Amino acid sequence: MNGIAHVSLGVNDVSRAKQFYDPLMALIGLELRQADAESADYGVESLAFSIETPVDGQPATPGNGVHIAFEAPDRACVRHFHEMALRLGGEDAGAPGLRPEYSPNYYGAFVRDPDGNKIEVVCESAE
Repeated sequence: MNGIAHVSLGVNDVSRAKQFYDPLMALIGLELRQADAESADYGVESLAFSIETPVDGQPATPGNGVHIAFEAPDRACVRHFHEMALRLGGEDAGAPGLRPEYSPNYYGAFVRDPDGNKIEVVCESAE
């Protein structure tokens, strides 16, 4: 047991968010498991990540200092994820590259989704 059941990000338009997240999640091996007007869930055998409209009915807003890091199988996938996210309407928040301040092989990239949520993709394997 790892202590985290799943992670959810608030979005204001699930349909628009799915256009951004569907291809990115597929790239890193997470499948769309369920979707409706209020949410979309991604995972492999069980829910791992979801996007959803806030249950309180208020607009979704990104938190400062909060981000979700997705694991990539290799550095090429990190670069592809970042490029694809930008083509899909994301905003650059840190180009692909080594981040030795985290660990010697930490290779990551950061983007903001169309709602402003910060996401990262990372590979820690030596190339």
